[in-house]
Amino acid sequence: MSPDHESAETPAVPAMRAEDHADPGHRPAPAAQVAAYAEHPEVSAAIHHALDLHLSEHLAKIEQMVAGTAQRALHHGPQAVPAWRRRTEGEPRWPVTATVLIAIGLQLMVPSRLVVNPIWLLPSIELVLLALLIAANPRRISRDHQVVRAGSLTLVAVATFANVWTAVHLVDGLINGTEPEPAGQLLAYGAAIWATNVIVFALWYWEFDRGGPVARAKGTNPYPDFQFAQMQTPELASNEWEPGFLDYLYLSFTNATAFSPTDTLPLSRWAKMAMLAQSCVSLVTVALVVARAVNILG
Repeated sequence: MSPDHESAETPAVPAMRAEDHADPGHRPAPAAQVAAYAEHPEVSAAIHHALDLHLSEHLAKIEQMVAGTAQRALHHGPQAVPAWRRRTEGEPRWPVTATVLIAIGLQLMVPSRLVVNPIWLLPSIELVLLALLIAANPRRISRDHQVVRAGSLTLVAVATFANVWTAVHLVDGLINGTEPEPAGQLLAYGAAIWATNVIVFALWYWEFDRGGPVARAKGTNPYPDFQFAQMQTPELASNEWEPGFLDYLYLSFTNATAFSPTDTLPLSRWAKMAMLAQSCVSLVTVALVVARAVNILG
């Protein structure tokens, strides 16, 4: 390769003057540097490109450090935001699925004269709706869609209608004295209705507290409808705690047995009215069934 060709491809760095060699501490004036690099734009572009890459790498590292620090502070810092107030991955599907299957089984235990006939109709509708909901959110309840939300509420409404129908017919038979079952079976039917009532109200609480399970996972509503003990005393609970279906099932059970709130307080009006209705249904069912059973035994 000829020297002429080599000098054409590789731009030469401006040579130092004799006075620069004589005084190593001497640097060209800025105007002289600008003029020198203006004669060689390739060198100037290469230097700017290298500086841009260097600054970009440092900025990326700083952003990662800041993001990591903020995330650790969010979850583990002294002022960490609890899980029920921020976005999470959603609660597991299996607790509510298992409980709905138990409710369907309890409905099938009741004799056909106390249910909507054919006896398999409403349980079949509930199973189909449950299967569709599992397909939409198989592992965790995090996917939100109007159809999924409507299907979930329809499932709870069908289960509620089935239990109300059974309870009304049982109470009517007890009041009019037309219920022919012996005391043991009567108590069993009453227990099935009472347990289904606990499950149904737990589902309603779970579906509407702060907009439902998906809305709670997104952390969109900061105002709860039920105040659990972990919310009142956060220093006694993990920052990763958030209410799940089993918490609402416990709430429903204690309300049905104590006929009043225990360690979880209703804050919104609809929550108070729902707990009032559940207490009334539970009280009437227990009082009438037990009274009739005692009368039969006596």
